[in-house]
Amino acid sequence: MVTPLTPDDPASLGGYRLAGRLGEGGQGVVYLAHSPSGLQVAVKLLGTGDSETRARLAREIDALAGIASFCTARVLDVSTSGPRPYVVSEYVDGPSLSERVRDRGPLRGGDLERLAVGTATALAAIHAAGIVHRDFKPSNVLLGPDGPRVVDFGIARAEGAATMTSGLIGTPAYLAPEQINGSPAAPASDVFAWAASMVFAATGTTPFGADTVPAVLHRVLYAEPDLSPLPPRLRGPIASCLSKDPARRPSAQQLMVSLVNP
Repeated sequence: MVTPLTPDDPASLGGYRLAGRLGEGGQGVVYLAHSPSGLQVAVKLLGTGDSETRARLAREIDALAGIASFCTARVLDVSTSGPRPYVVSEYVDGPSLSERVRDRGPLRGGDLERLAVGTATALAAIHAAGIVHRDFKPSNVLLGPDGPRVVDFGIARAEGAATMTSGLIGTPAYLAPEQINGSPAAPASDVFAWAASMVFAATGTTPFGADTVPAVLHRVLYAEPDLSPLPPRLRGPIASCLSKDPARRPSAQQLMVSLVNP
């Protein structure tokens, strides 16, 4: 949903004319904008950052360029040298998965299976490019007219890059047990978050609840979620992805294959 610009928002960034707000998160504000040629785009305005932060952003954008564009919002332009760095990406005209479930209820049948296959394929492509998303969740899946797109790599990192140490990264209901225990995010933790997101898509609730953060984290560590509401075709793959032991989870590529050839 697009909301009006506030008095504190800029009217333009570079050659991009801002038309409204698409959302705001810990990494910055995302705007709907128009390119000089009139194309609708999404512009993410980031914090000012120091030189090290800007250099890291530039490296991450280079890595994102290696991700197949069918599964995510393609990066069109980047500015890391001005007063405020920003990233311009393809605008996906559709609600997030969290908005879709909130407004119309859980997904069923073919809609759910298409979502599962599409997002698992996206995750396989992301990992093939050497990227760990770190914050896979329903609000970061956009349901475009041509299929789901995984977005918001604002805290994604190339594998092997320095990890952030200022606390937990991600949304508690979608964190993997090893992240809660202090291990850095890895492809296996993205797979766990994918499975938790698919449970939300199918049921309208997260598999580990949504009450207090300590209670949710305790369930992630020690409780087995109820997967009985899931269709039988998805129950096995999702259960394997929610294993407490990351070594027992399939890779995103294995997951993708299991979904199309169960």
